[in-house]
Amino acid sequence: MEQVFSYIIGLGAAVMMPIIFTVLGVCIGIRFGKALKSGLLVGVGFVGLSVVTALLTGSLGDPLKRVTEIYGLSLGIFDMGWPAAASVAYNTSVGAFIIPVCLAVNILMLFTKTTKTVNIDLWNYWHFAFIGAVIYFATDNIWWGFFAAVICYILTLIMADLTCKQFQTYYDKMEGISIPQPFCQGFVPFAVLINKMLDKIPGFDKLNIDAEGMKRKFGIMGEPLFLGVVVGCGIGALACKDGKELVDGIPSILGLGIKMGAVMELIPRITALFIEGLRPISDATRELIARKFKSNVGLNIGMSPALVIGHPTTLVVSLLLIPVTLFLSVVLPGNQFLPLASLAGMFYLFPAVLPITKGNVLKTFLIGLVALIVGLYFVTDLAPFFTQAAQDVYAKTGDAAVKIPDGFQGGSLDFASSLFSWIIFHAIYNLKVIGSIVLVALTLGLAVFNRRRIIKESEKK
Repeated sequence: MEQVFSYIIGLGAAVMMPIIFTVLGVCIGIRFGKALKSGLLVGVGFVGLSVVTALLTGSLGDPLKRVTEIYGLSLGIFDMGWPAAASVAYNTSVGAFIIPVCLAVNILMLFTKTTKTVNIDLWNYWHFAFIGAVIYFATDNIWWGFFAAVICYILTLIMADLTCKQFQTYYDKMEGISIPQPFCQGFVPFAVLINKMLDKIPGFDKLNIDAEGMKRKFGIMGEPLFLGVVVGCGIGALACKDGKELVDGIPSILGLGIKMGAVMELIPRITALFIEGLRPISDATRELIARKFKSNVGLNIGMSPALVIGHPTTLVVSLLLIPVTLFLSVVLPGNQFLPLASLAGMFYLFPAVLPITKGNVLKTFLIGLVALIVGLYFVTDLAPFFTQAAQDVYAKTGDAAVKIPDGFQGGSLDFASSLFSWIIFHAIYNLKVIGSIVLVALTLGLAVFNRRRIIKESEKK
């Protein structure tokens, strides 16, 4: 089973998702040609997004390393990025079975009306496999690993249900879509709490400015494209150790600025491909549910947050947080994680946050800042256990992507910095039976609450 699912996952999201969407489209009554086109557009979107994020990390990698060398910034946890984290997650016994196990849980929850999300974002099931794999190696017990993965999956589905109405209202063309990705949903509690606190500050509401407002107020200087160029040039300049190197490096500095501007401009255009490919599937699914399963009207398709990371506020805030996070990682006492390869994952922090802040740039920035500060400590705390899992996978597979340099521990901002992963890990690892009972009680309580809410909403319809 490990080999079978390792092969399937090895195809990558760009191949997996077109196949899934084509088969799904045909099953719900769409003509094969139309279903195939929808699937291919989604696949093209994943390819484009991977190219752009590779441009981001590839372009920033060397300059940021130069900055760390020039200013003597050295931390003990090596940033492996999300590809390594996904590889560690799927190349374990937990990862081999995670897709069928989670799909079975999803079906059971649909029948019991404890969720209304059909999670077809199979590629991102690696997040659930990740927490399961880390628990598995930390406890040396595979059943604790599956327990952690299933708890995380159920909580994520419930959070997707609770946030879907705001999500669909805020984002255009997202009717019938929810985001059951634990990295995104893990930041919702931060967003709700901090947003309420900021609303209580007298006069703070006058600072309500969104990305479109920035464009109107600052013109081209408020555009993500322009901010990308400025931040890129700034990082390029910091990577020069003296005035002579700065002058000689002007072409590369400007080049980095243009590349960062390109990332900011291309991401929204690429995410439009996801929406174009998804729309026929989404429309046909809603029609089928309304026709065949009248008692289940309101079901949502669970999709990747990649659909909406091209929002201007997400781009602006993510870009501003890159240098800020780099600075904080060095000055925060006790932190040992320096994010470099994980920077591309920063865009995925905000898809579920923006509907809460209504796109307010300042609110979103402050929420992201707090979440990342806490996240850096989460990554530092979980690094020894992530390192153990990565070393085992490397010994078994020889995958160079998960090899940790000598003298370092391994870490990744993606999901390791999430509130879900940290709480679930410590509840099981430190508290064992008591922690597990608390997790089960919390999960069942939320499931019952969600069921009552779903039934009440269906009665109104």
